[in-house]
Amino acid sequence: MSTDPVTLMVARRVPRERYQDFIHWLREGEQLAADFPGYLGSGVLAPPPDDDEFQMVFRFSDGQTMATWEHSASRHAWLQRGSGLFEQPHEVRATGLDTWFGAAEQRPPRWKQSVAIWLAFFPVSLAFNLLFGDALGDLPLALRIFLSTLALTPLMTYWFIPLSTHLLAPWLQGRRSGGMRDTAAYQSRRKILVQSKTMYNLIFNQSAEASHRKP
Repeated sequence: MSTDPVTLMVARRVPRERYQDFIHWLREGEQLAADFPGYLGSGVLAPPPDDDEFQMVFRFSDGQTMATWEHSASRHAWLQRGSGLFEQPHEVRATGLDTWFGAAEQRPPRWKQSVAIWLAFFPVSLAFNLLFGDALGDLPLALRIFLSTLALTPLMTYWFIPLSTHLLAPWLQGRRSGGMRDTAAYQSRRKILVQSKTMYNLIFNQSAEASHRKP
């Protein structure tokens, strides 16, 4: 059993009229998971306007703690309560760096990994400083760094680095994207692109509004 952190990514299609019921059910599941040893966090990507697929992430400290949660009676009861809210889910499990860059035999060169992480880190760090830089400016340096890394690390781990690596997948793996725009891979990348654009626009719109409000 792996001792590296393990991430479970689940995609579920939800009828639009059941969105609120699904979100309520999902929050209940996150609260249940938080009671288990080894739980590191969870998150959800809502679908873009032209889609109905929610993407969820659960992360545990190792394979054993995730297995304990997966096979627990409380999780099975929770899944049963939500069985009428979504279609059969699609699950992907990843360990360590596999979460971002694939298994060792598929992993891109380190310099490409660095570029992908930087492309995720730069806009998020910039937005954070635009929003909170003035508020934190009078704090000691060590405390400023502590607070910023405390806020940014979960965002980077669960949202922006996975988005960056998905969007850059053809380049990271040294493959051409090809001309078949109706393939499942293309549709998946397009969906992630729409979601990432939505989140990036939200971050920078909030940053711009905050900077305009400054005296």
